[in-house]
Amino acid sequence: MIDLSYSLIVEATEEPDFFGFYSPELEGFTGIGHSVEDCLYQARHGMKEHIALLAAQNLPIPPINSNPTITIQNEHPAAV
Repeated sequence: MIDLSYSLIVEATEEPDFFGFYSPELEGFTGIGHSVEDCLYQARHGMKEHIALLAAQNLPIPPINSNPTITIQNEHPAAV
């Protein structure tokens, strides 16, 4: 079972021991990890903190996704 409140995208970088992650459903939520597992661990706790910050600033909180997905992909090149 996926223990996340929102979907997550994990991207491999050119550095073999760094991965980036973000949630397309949770604006402004991003992070880095040293493995896919590390990204999942950090995302689980980071999403809770991000939601708390949104609530503290009276910003809208997106509805929880009852069926979140995790996508693992290569990093998209930056737009020129």
